[in-house]
Amino acid sequence: MEEKNKDLRLRKVTSADLMKIIEMLADDVLGQSREEVSDPLDERYVKAFKAIEQDPNQDLLVMVNDNDQILGTLQLTYLQYLNHKGSKRALVESVRIHSSVRGQGLGEKMFQLAIIRAKENGADTIQLTSDKTRTEALKFYQKLGFTASHEGFKMKI
Repeated sequence: MEEKNKDLRLRKVTSADLMKIIEMLADDVLGQSREEVSDPLDERYVKAFKAIEQDPNQDLLVMVNDNDQILGTLQLTYLQYLNHKGSKRALVESVRIHSSVRGQGLGEKMFQLAIIRAKENGADTIQLTSDKTRTEALKFYQKLGFTASHEGFKMKI
């Protein structure tokens, strides 16, 4: 990793970060159709943030530099399994790098930090899903070492 990325770290999201996170989630083709940036924020975001903040199995994180500038975000959800000898997994969701700094290796650095954090929280596997239309993201995850080992299914209920 380049020297310029050495002082990056992950920290928990605070309520003061929430608008910036929602803006990043909305700043792509898919996010534009499902997120809503407004001031004040839609109460559903605030309610979800409070629930995530209180849940010990949730890590809503931002990657920041030494000036605490938010460069990226992701959410880790820890899932305790009975199978695989009672293993714990970390599920990755809501991955974004701020559009102004994309293409600088920050996504890779954020995942390196997230994997360390997941291990520290007892996870022995890290997994994610990605929309099939995000072809560049799929290539990125494969480059990081993720394998497309399963077919995923979702159902809106």
